[in-house]
Amino acid sequence: MRLGFGPRTSEVHAELAAIGDSVLAVARTVEQRFRRWPTGPSQEEVKQLEHEADERVSRLLSTTNTMFVTPYDRDDLVTLAYALDDVADAADNAAELLGLYGVETATRQSFELCALFVRAAEHLSSLVRQLRDPGLASAEIEAIKAIEDEADDVARAARASLFRDDRIDPVIVIRWKAIYEALEEAVDACDTAATRIGNILVKNA
Repeated sequence: MRLGFGPRTSEVHAELAAIGDSVLAVARTVEQRFRRWPTGPSQEEVKQLEHEADERVSRLLSTTNTMFVTPYDRDDLVTLAYALDDVADAADNAAELLGLYGVETATRQSFELCALFVRAAEHLSSLVRQLRDPGLASAEIEAIKAIEDEADDVARAARASLFRDDRIDPVIVIRWKAIYEALEEAVDACDTAATRIGNILVKNA
């Protein structure tokens, strides 16, 4: 059953869209951090954008807490807000590893994973704007799932490549394995958020 499609419904949708925009901004900045490493965006810039996503999530939660009736189940909105925030957190973590591990040069595989992450974040940002149009939303969810599958394949191949050359320093293997997994987790987080939205759409069909 649909609930609470009143004057403040548009406010909830606008705040969800703002979170999606913040997540996309984080994704794009993280990609540039990898592609232009070590002269690209700093970790402080990534962290600032991640904090903006946090603040927008907090605003959404505050809004829903003051509404007598929410446009969707309150618990579903909270779960979705945190799922979107998890995307920004995962991206921030992946970007931070470059500095923590003292990476000298980013790899081609990391560029591929970053590009997939940005594509997933673009679809996710679009998806949160399509909550009132289930037909368009379903297409976005399918696209994110396809990207997540592709990212799994790329990450798996990237990890395997680390073990093909015995001359690679084991420390480098450990570092890049962690980075590939962190980027993969960022794409996975997009898929999880999309699944949350799919659940909301099913419940409110």
